[in-house]
Amino acid sequence: MAYTALYRKFRPDSFADVKGQDAIVRTLSNQIKSDRIGHAYLFCGTRGTGKTSVAKVFARAINCENPKDGSPCNECAVCRSISEGSSMNVVEIDAASNNSVDNVRQIVEEVKYSPTEGKYKVYIIDEVHMLSTGAFNALLKTLEEPPSYVVFILATTEVNKIPITILSRCQRYDFRRISLETIQARLTELCEKEGIDADEAALKYLARLGEGSMRDALSLLERCAAFYYKEKLDYDKIIELLGTADITSFSKLLRYISAGDVGGCMEIVDELVNLGRDLSRYIVDFTWYMRNLLLAKTGRNIADLLEMSSEQLKLLMHESEAFESDELLRYIGTLSELTNRLRFAVQKRVIIETELIKLCVPRMDENNPAWAERVKRLENELDRLKKGGYTPEEDSVSENAEEKPSEEEIDISNLPEAMLSDIASIAENWRMLCGKMEMPLSNSMISTKPGIDSDGRLKIPFENLVDYGLAVSHKEEIRTTIEKIIGKSFDFDILGPGKQEKIKDIYAVADELKKKINFNVDVLQ
Repeated sequence: MAYTALYRKFRPDSFADVKGQDAIVRTLSNQIKSDRIGHAYLFCGTRGTGKTSVAKVFARAINCENPKDGSPCNECAVCRSISEGSSMNVVEIDAASNNSVDNVRQIVEEVKYSPTEGKYKVYIIDEVHMLSTGAFNALLKTLEEPPSYVVFILATTEVNKIPITILSRCQRYDFRRISLETIQARLTELCEKEGIDADEAALKYLARLGEGSMRDALSLLERCAAFYYKEKLDYDKIIELLGTADITSFSKLLRYISAGDVGGCMEIVDELVNLGRDLSRYIVDFTWYMRNLLLAKTGRNIADLLEMSSEQLKLLMHESEAFESDELLRYIGTLSELTNRLRFAVQKRVIIETELIKLCVPRMDENNPAWAERVKRLENELDRLKKGGYTPEEDSVSENAEEKPSEEEIDISNLPEAMLSDIASIAENWRMLCGKMEMPLSNSMISTKPGIDSDGRLKIPFENLVDYGLAVSHKEEIRTTIEKIIGKSFDFDILGPGKQEKIKDIYAVADELKKKINFNVDVLQ
């Protein structure tokens, strides 16, 4: 026997098997039990939510010889013929390929004849929004007053495209997206039946990727089970196969954007491309990650909305403290527009990199209304000051020179070359070093740029109070990680927001050292 896809093999046979649409199932069951069958139904909702499956169950139930509590028995001759597709009483029509006036006129002619078996003649028209205007007009009169033995079930994913004259003649049922818990429970059940070994984290992630569609989730499970045949499915394997990314990658990218680190953003994009990740999917998931951060900043009980484990929720709550709401809103708005552009883009990588650069350097985005408004206000203020005979340029320069120490004031020429080479090694391996630390410390560390003072002492400054507090409480972990990577103990100071000290960027030190002694520092593994 030929192999049958999981979503077809486990298609619901009764209303009890339909998942996530309890209100609709109960209403239809009660109509059957009370013998109040309507003449036209409209099932609308996103893909994979059970519209066609419920239509087929309903068609069997109203024709069943021995219905059980409003559901078909699936044992009588009528139920079996409908399930096998050999019944003349249940007609399935794909409106995408049968959308002309002639196709509808053929239906109108057929409804004149009563069913050969059973009580009702059922027409299931899938993707009904694809019918032409003429086809809708041809269906209109029959849909309004069909024979007593005819039932129309219209299914669509785009209800907004259906004429109001059709909508007003149907009982409308909106199929909701299926919850993550419901999909996960169904995946767990089917894995047991099919002998698929999968852990809970893997199935939960597949359920989330299904985005409320049971069919999509089953298709993803089937794909993963085929690739890892006779192997256990875990979270890491699914990430590797499906080309998706985890919360750590999102957190790093957001830190780079907030810090204006264009190089870090480009490295992440390059890594995604080399790993074969789907860039469009990554941007969608990244946008959702920032949406979750924004919800976490409300401080309310949002565990049900975020649909994640308590450990991930705790990490998300901590991360949300490092960003402002208006900052997240700007990022979400930009990336939401980017998602729409990526649907038809050929050079997706180039477009994504361009938008990330604009996020890192807002002044490069001429179309940013918030930035333009701020510039306009500053220009107006400057004009007002100039008219009053005041020129702020000289004062501004002198004040900035006092507030922010210049790196050139720090003399490192007297420091031992061995010490400078250690500093250079830290600079070359800083991002990898941060990645070795536990979350969320890793994300806090990766957003800062360390430096050294005139005595060669390592300084780690933080502009964010949350990151500073986290680093102070985990100072020993930072020290241990540096020692493991560099191979020797290295003392350092942690500087908080507003703490002004004369330090020199360790990356500048590494560049100077290379030029001075032609010294190449290898990145440690």
